[in-house]
Amino acid sequence: MTVVTDLPSPLAATGLDMHGLAPRRRVHWNRGVASLYEATLRLETGRIAEGGGLATTTSPHTGRSPDDRFVAREADTSEQIDWGEINIPLPQERYALLKADLIEHLNGTDLWVRDARAGADPRYGMGVRVISESPWHDLFARNMFLPPSAEERSGTASGLPGPASGFSGPPSGFFGPASGSPASGFFDPASGFTVYHAPSFPADPERHGTRSGVFVVISFADRSVLVGGTAYAGEIKKSIFSVLNFLLPDRGVLPMHCSANIGPSGDTALFFGLSGTGKTTLSADPSRRLIGDDEHGWSDDGVFNFEGGCYAKTIRLSPEGEPDIHRATRRFGTVLENVVLDEETREIDYDSALLTENTRASYPIGFIPGSVESGRGGHPGNVVFLTADAFGVLPPVTRLSPEQAMYHFLSGYTAKVAGTERGVTEPRATFSACFGAPFLPRHPAVYAGLLGERLQLHGAKAWLVNTGWTGGRHGTGSRIELAHTRAMVAAALDGILDDAPTATDPVFGLRIPLRVPGVPDELLRPRGTWANPGEYDAAAGELAAGFKRNFQRFAGRVEGAVRDAGPA
Repeated sequence: MTVVTDLPSPLAATGLDMHGLAPRRRVHWNRGVASLYEATLRLETGRIAEGGGLATTTSPHTGRSPDDRFVAREADTSEQIDWGEINIPLPQERYALLKADLIEHLNGTDLWVRDARAGADPRYGMGVRVISESPWHDLFARNMFLPPSAEERSGTASGLPGPASGFSGPPSGFFGPASGSPASGFFDPASGFTVYHAPSFPADPERHGTRSGVFVVISFADRSVLVGGTAYAGEIKKSIFSVLNFLLPDRGVLPMHCSANIGPSGDTALFFGLSGTGKTTLSADPSRRLIGDDEHGWSDDGVFNFEGGCYAKTIRLSPEGEPDIHRATRRFGTVLENVVLDEETREIDYDSALLTENTRASYPIGFIPGSVESGRGGHPGNVVFLTADAFGVLPPVTRLSPEQAMYHFLSGYTAKVAGTERGVTEPRATFSACFGAPFLPRHPAVYAGLLGERLQLHGAKAWLVNTGWTGGRHGTGSRIELAHTRAMVAAALDGILDDAPTATDPVFGLRIPLRVPGVPDELLRPRGTWANPGEYDAAAGELAAGFKRNFQRFAGRVEGAVRDAGPA
């Protein structure tokens, strides 16, 4: 084994034997961006796009594979996992067999190892080591996770105990220094989680107990994640997000699938929303500083980013609509996933969905001007739930009561539209609990309870913002203009809507502001934007019924006031 590193430090001398590996080829440890570009080009797994980004393809898997996500069934955690379609159990013996076969595969390849951490708050951050057979996935991990501190790099920070044989809650020091201990902290990835990553290694369903050749398996007892059979890089970051979603509630921290930013007066705002609702776009506001665009924790001290980078959708990206993100996609060090390039000029065709609608760019958060270097902010004053309502019936902005906030947080509504997924020809309601159901190992009520406590304790205002359609369903109506959405969000965050006169929507029970600066008054009340009010009533009733059906699964886990906070 030959070790190659661009980061001279004791970290590079840390053996892989603690992970069960005995590599027979070169190990590349914490390599720099240029080295990873060169390795990717040699392997012909990426090309340089005009502007400097590294363009890669992940076909046939151009998105996450939720049906192939498993959690190892283990005695110490089994009762805490919300087993079902989201958290599919994998027997321990199958997990052990799959890991052994995966390790044997990795032993025969060149390896790229990345030492990093997840969690900008040193008390709750967790060491992460990604061991991959692919250099561009190593660059993705470099972009998406936080780098070790200077103390961690030098080896002067104190270490943590190694992996335990079992798991009965986080061991002392698992997340970093306990309260009151030195901030210099630790860096020992083996005491955090290790990601074993092999896109070219498919599982054998009969042998390993998986559903296909693709697998993403989390073991809390082993503190490991196994990823194989898919090159889609998002599986790496989302698996660690799932780990934190399980571990942090026991520390009194609410893990959240949201973006966060800070205003000129130091006010923090959160933006929850599923893919396509504008979460990344609206949080990358030139007038506010970005904390992070996807994953955060809310502790007793405030909000902290889990990541060190952004993973933005690029389909139909424009310099006019999203200038900061557009510039970031054209920089050296950015990983471009499944974007289409002009074969002659290597210019990016942002409008092309030839490979997928889910085109992505991964880049360090520092590529966004004015981003918050510490990755931390105070307690949020505003919490915004984003939905892209393709039925065209939800108001574009409404103020939520605390009970309505918990109802809509548990509902996690948006809509899929024709063309985004095979078989979708009409708008289809989609409900994803807590705006991140695929990443929640525990029951959604656990996270909703934590949110309700924090809203009440810190007096945060909650808003529901519809970035979807008005004047009719998708195909008949039109998408709400981004400029209008920005104006509504700005008015909410700046306190302009706090005392604005409102009207109550008769179907959804939501309080609609009647005047928003920079927004046509008629846009605020959706029924009046439809040519046929009767058709609006039918569509609103259809969506309201969908909300009610979906919420039945939570009815026994919430208070009556929350159950009654949905549509009439």
